[in-house]
Amino acid sequence: MHAVILAAGQGTRMKSAKPKVLHELGGKPMLGHVIDAAQALGAAAIHVVVGHGAEQVRAWAASADAGSTLQWAEQREQKGTAHAVQQAMPQIPDDAQVLILYGDVPLVSADSLRALVQAGRKTLALATVELDGPQGYGRIVRNRQKRVTGIVEQKDATPRQRAIREVNTGLMSAPAKRLRGWLAKVGNDNAAGEFYLTDIVAMAVKAKLEVATVTADANEVEGANDRLQLARLERLLQQRQVDALMRAGVAFADPSRFDLRGRFEHGRDVSIDIGCIFEGDVVLGDGVRIGAYSILRDVRLGSGTVVQPHSMLDGCEAGADCVIGPFARVRPSTTLAAGAHLGNFVEVKNAALGTETKANHLAYVGDASIGARTNIGAGVITCNYDGANKHRTIIGDDVFVGSDTQLVAPVTVKDGATIGAGSTITRDVPGGGLTIARAREQKTVSGWQRPRKRK
Repeated sequence: MHAVILAAGQGTRMKSAKPKVLHELGGKPMLGHVIDAAQALGAAAIHVVVGHGAEQVRAWAASADAGSTLQWAEQREQKGTAHAVQQAMPQIPDDAQVLILYGDVPLVSADSLRALVQAGRKTLALATVELDGPQGYGRIVRNRQKRVTGIVEQKDATPRQRAIREVNTGLMSAPAKRLRGWLAKVGNDNAAGEFYLTDIVAMAVKAKLEVATVTADANEVEGANDRLQLARLERLLQQRQVDALMRAGVAFADPSRFDLRGRFEHGRDVSIDIGCIFEGDVVLGDGVRIGAYSILRDVRLGSGTVVQPHSMLDGCEAGADCVIGPFARVRPSTTLAAGAHLGNFVEVKNAALGTETKANHLAYVGDASIGARTNIGAGVITCNYDGANKHRTIIGDDVFVGSDTQLVAPVTVKDGATIGAGSTITRDVPGGGLTIARAREQKTVSGWQRPRKRK
């Protein structure tokens, strides 16, 4: 089976410089969803017909590693859907079966397409749907025996034909040799002057073939021509995803206030509060709890870990029973060992924190390696950047770093050390003792008066 995805349209109603099929749904371009469905069917090749913004579409596919089965065809002039499919046909052998898909119809499932492929093994098969308001769609015309006799576009339909509720979704399947012959005969004698793919239906009927139809889910075959429709599809996708997650045991405080924009693996008894967004690859162990309005991107959390509200985790990993947040920011290449704590307004980047190590308040820990059971006080900063290069701070086990301390990297603090509050550490600190590095002793100036504004 060869899939042909039509992705050449400009999408002027999007009002965007980006090709329509690259507008995202659930964190992935619409075209990516369609490619995923075709790959799930085991397509021998996926032919993407591009036109407007072809270079951008190819560049996305290369960066996303969309698969070795992709082949490209270009529709240089927009002459209609039949003309678009013709651009891909030279790459398709006569003994193949062809499945025709659309790059702006992203929610169609592999299961639905599998039924369409099966129905089109020897004849032309169409996916159709009945709509209460079919305006704008091509109508399925049937005879008294309920057999399909053709498809008529709305702009060419009579008032009686416009009353038909069964409409064409555009999704088709047919043997390649028959399809090639039909496409060669399609003309453009219609109101738009375009080569309609739907004209092949009448040709199949004339060849005494019974055109097969498969009833589709209306939500699966809806396309996105503007941002309003794209937003509607986003909600449909998110609802589909969250329904599957709840069936798998994930608890949501409010299923309508969660967005998944990637892949999510989870253990048992995972709970997610309102307003959370998951992006990339997120893996949560048993009993993980995610607080309200938190964002997780490419994150792996061990069992029992709690993320407090309004935290942002990006490219990091935590062991079991950690506590993160509220209002924490954990940046890429950070690892937290079991039982580590990051509190409110703590930022960590490219750092490793050992077992039961804590940084509970208003700290910045960047480019650092910290041992077990160490306490990082409020206002502590690892000064890792000299204006040109990053330098590393190394802190051992059982260290206490007092509040408002600056650690000017590169610097090492040995096991068991205590650093007095307000210190600026520029040299390595030995283990076991108390180190204080303040500019001068505290003193009080008697009779000193605070400056006042002149009236």
